Amino acid sequence: MDEIRIDFDLLNAFMKDVFIKVGVPEKDAEVCADVLITADKYGIDSHGVSRFKPIYIDRILRGQVSPVTSLEIVRQAPSTSVMDGHNGMGMVIAKEAMQTAIDKAGQTGMGMVAVRDSNHFGIAGYYARMAVNAGMIGIVGTNARPSIAPTFGIENMLGTNPWTVGIPTDEAFPFLLDCATSVSQRGKIEVYARTGKPLPAGWVVGEDGRYRTDAAQVLDDLIKGRAALVPVGGVGEETAGYKGYGYATVVEILSAALQGGAFLKMLTGLNEKGESVPYRLGHFFIAAHIESFTTLEAFRKTAGEICRNLRNSRKIQGAERIYTAGEKEYLIYEDRKDKGALIDKALLNVLTGLREQFHMDHYQFTEAL
Repeated sequence: MDEIRIDFDLLNAFMKDVFIKVGVPEKDAEVCADVLITADKYGIDSHGVSRFKPIYIDRILRGQVSPVTSLEIVRQAPSTSVMDGHNGMGMVIAKEAMQTAIDKAGQTGMGMVAVRDSNHFGIAGYYARMAVNAGMIGIVGTNARPSIAPTFGIENMLGTNPWTVGIPTDEAFPFLLDCATSVSQRGKIEVYARTGKPLPAGWVVGEDGRYRTDAAQVLDDLIKGRAALVPVGGVGEETAGYKGYGYATVVEILSAALQGGAFLKMLTGLNEKGESVPYRLGHFFIAAHIESFTTLEAFRKTAGEICRNLRNSRKIQGAERIYTAGEKEYLIYEDRKDKGALIDKALLNVLTGLREQFHMDHYQFTEAL
């Protein structure tokens, strides 16, 4: 398949300017574009520029998301805060919330912020990395529109609900676990649909309890409640699907109950008439100040040693190497940083369409085949 490369700085500037065109203030547009381009830099293509139009621009134009963010603190204590995003830009809300958790952790040792009435905020790892860069442990969670069926169920009830953890190490990259509590997630299915590839069996279950592999049809049926994502561990209990289901439920509770927010079927983005309405997502952000427990140097060394011991353990026959969380993304970043974002032709057409729609002919996307 042909590779299409677009310079990261060019793509970042383009997304920022389109955000401004639809009413996002310049400072906030910088944050939104940076979150998206960071996903592409680290190889998380399902959450980068590929979601720029359908998840953010289209929702703003439909009136589902307010381009101007008015974040309100509704409850506060020395180590905690509850914030209301008032349907603003999820990335702007999330960055401010995590920074608040970091600031509180610096003062008291631990900080936690719960958020209600927000929107999709991109990769959760962006905010966990903020804590890592401050010498802290970062934990991030968010609920999402219903996608996952409970164990022994076929109805999509829970969001993909990532439980994300960032931990400093003494290596060139942190330990960063950023993944959904489902076997896969909607963003990856969108990639398969865009490229016309069938889904791997085991990702999605239909109303009849059988696996579904038609990516385009699955995306439509997820919205209509005719298909559901499988929780981590799979269908039923034989492969411990209850674990993924359980963790998804933990994230759902912490993303709604602490802040008096919406949950489960309240997050569909549709009203009773099938009309688009705000999603009202909830998030939580935790920062732990490592030097409240031990020295940062000692912690980083131990964390690094654990990761190195894991990578150096015996491999199964035929395996090239063992990785630790965050390592593959770091290696992709090292490979991509001078090459630009990797996109497909369908996505290039989407970007070209946006360029024409907003009369931004000065942006010329180049291909490296």
